[in-house]
Amino acid sequence: MKLKKLFCLVTVILMLILQSSQVGAQPELETTAESAILVDAATGKILFAKEPDKELPPASVTKVMTLLTAFDAIENGRAKLTDTVQASENASQMGGSQIYLEPGEEMSLKTMLIAIAVGSANDCCVAVAEHIAGSHEAFVKMMNQKAAELGCKHTNFVNAYGLPAEGHYTSAGDLAVMMREAIKHPLFLELTSIKRYDLRGGEFILNNTNKLLWWYRGTLGGKTGWTNEAKYCLASIAERDNLRLIGVVMATPEPRSHFRESMKLYNYGFAQFEAVPIAPSGQVMGKVRVGKGTVDWLNAAAKGEVSAVVPKGQKETVTHKVFVDPTVIAPVSKGQALGRVVVYEEGKEVLKVDLVSTKDIPRGTVFRQMFKLLKNVYSYSQ
Repeated sequence: MKLKKLFCLVTVILMLILQSSQVGAQPELETTAESAILVDAATGKILFAKEPDKELPPASVTKVMTLLTAFDAIENGRAKLTDTVQASENASQMGGSQIYLEPGEEMSLKTMLIAIAVGSANDCCVAVAEHIAGSHEAFVKMMNQKAAELGCKHTNFVNAYGLPAEGHYTSAGDLAVMMREAIKHPLFLELTSIKRYDLRGGEFILNNTNKLLWWYRGTLGGKTGWTNEAKYCLASIAERDNLRLIGVVMATPEPRSHFRESMKLYNYGFAQFEAVPIAPSGQVMGKVRVGKGTVDWLNAAAKGEVSAVVPKGQKETVTHKVFVDPTVIAPVSKGQALGRVVVYEEGKEVLKVDLVSTKDIPRGTVFRQMFKLLKNVYSYSQ
């Protein structure tokens, strides 16, 4: 009898241990994609991954980097959205997805970028590349340089449009990095979220190839891709309840499967995780004393979004600390680093965001510095 009671007691203890070990465990997620990743857009934290470093042909998801490279050129003053872009013979001869540019046909740079973002136009990729870099080859070199700057170790581009080519590859993990960088440009989400665009006065209609814009609530944009070699690919972004996620699936097997598998990723992410917002980009989080400047104090603002993402129910594990330089000597440039805010989960550092100057502060005149010194001496003597 005692043996039976002891057996029952041991059984109960083992069940309790098993249950406790399962608390907080994440459910399995299966996907038919050969490679996939789900990350928090704000921090880059990986929430799910399957073969994220596998090097695969990306098809037209290549155009995430094409657009990003073009946006960088615009921000750096090398091009303007209002530029007139003329199609070359080379651009007009592109196959695959296109808007059938005629040699010599002209459109604004913005219109061609819309055609790339919405209709995946290969001919516009070449026209834009030639306009910005002088040649398609030079533009592809810029794309690879940008990928290297971002730390993409499993990427090499041979063209700007994504048609099959030997040595043209990337990975889901690298595409997630590219997407995080692309969304820093408001134009990326603006263009890739357009559902329909009337081209040439309505004679040519572009319908967005990313059907998640219709099918999945919270979708903000992204880029699709398909070739026989690459199969079906999609890099996209969706947001719900302040949680912004980037999902990438590569080499899904059949039509529309890249949408289905992406929705699986997002359903998993939004069900299992929650955002812990701390401060939006640009929020003032401290003040710095200015020496030898035209002002005595300067605001230090977050350079980017400050937040964390944790399993639901674990918000209390997130803390943060603000570190501000005690003094900065003028002149100070807008955007100059003045400190940092560090985010922790369970005491472990997970994010670091610079705190930067909100404006330019020139060096003060000698007379101002003398007046300030005399004022301080007078205040001390009192």
